[in-house]
Amino acid sequence: MVLEGLLVTLNEDQSPNLAPMGPLIELAPGREQEIASLVFRPFQTSRSFANLQRTRCGVFHVVDDVLLLALAALGRPSEPLEWQPAQVVDGLVLRSACRWYEFDVAEFDTERPRSEISTTIRHVGRFRDSLGFNRARHAVIEATILATRVHLNNFDELDEQWPWLASAIQKTGGPREREAFALVADHVERHRAEVAARAPDC
Repeated sequence: MVLEGLLVTLNEDQSPNLAPMGPLIELAPGREQEIASLVFRPFQTSRSFANLQRTRCGVFHVVDDVLLLALAALGRPSEPLEWQPAQVVDGLVLRSACRWYEFDVAEFDTERPRSEISTTIRHVGRFRDSLGFNRARHAVIEATILATRVHLNNFDELDEQWPWLASAIQKTGGPREREAFALVADHVERHRAEVAARAPDC
């Protein structure tokens, strides 16, 4: 199973690199609410991969703020974030998270462009219960995933799904979800305009 969240690794200057990440998770036998392992699959060209290769550790966060997920995915400046030191590994914990997992890297598989990084969970922490997800929050996540693929210049899938996503936001979204969806829509439209501007005149 894939669990969407935020991966925080440390850059060379010790600043945090925040990246949306969906690791493969394995649940502990007989304890279905407990994660036994995390396997990350970042591209080898990513900052997350470089940081994990250098530091061999990181912190994975479970969050319920889809605006923060969208901002991180699209590389947009975000509101000031609060951090605290990780308890076991050399890393930082995002204080707005619901819970977090501090881990060490156990094994790198770099045979493919999208690597596979197995980890050992060293510490689990919790700030609060998750508020949960509704249709609007799921819609923001799906829209954000589509928006990160617009560089492929294939808008067919996005245009097909966009009306349903927009309807979910309108019917069930709150201020954070509406702001996040507007951010994603702006990203898509700016890229669409760039593609149109590069198109040769007929």
